[in-house]
Amino acid sequence: MPKILIVDDEPDTVELISIILGKKGYEVAKAYSGKECLEAFRKEKPDLILLDIMMPGMSGWDVYGRIRKLDKKVKVAFVSVIEISPERLQVLKKDGVSDYITKPFTADNLLKRVGSII
Repeated sequence: MPKILIVDDEPDTVELISIILGKKGYEVAKAYSGKECLEAFRKEKPDLILLDIMMPGMSGWDVYGRIRKLDKKVKVAFVSVIEISPERLQVLKKDGVSDYITKPFTADNLLKRVGSII
């Protein structure tokens, strides 16, 4: 089963996503900061990273840039409260972002989006 790295500075969000994905059989790794994400990325070799944008210290944008330097092929989906336009999403997808999931989300929507990426 694919391994998904969940990255968010809100532990409740990480746990919620972990439970939703775990119930569907996905293997889950967790990180609570940009630094932890980079460490977990190297160690866990995930198939997909669900990455929050607004985190203290190192934003999701910064983390994404560093991950792309390490691996051009790993799938990354942003998960954020910040809404973006369809035009911005197209630009992000051209840059290699797999998806952009807006919080709050339903379990069904999250599973559908993750399933389509993987």
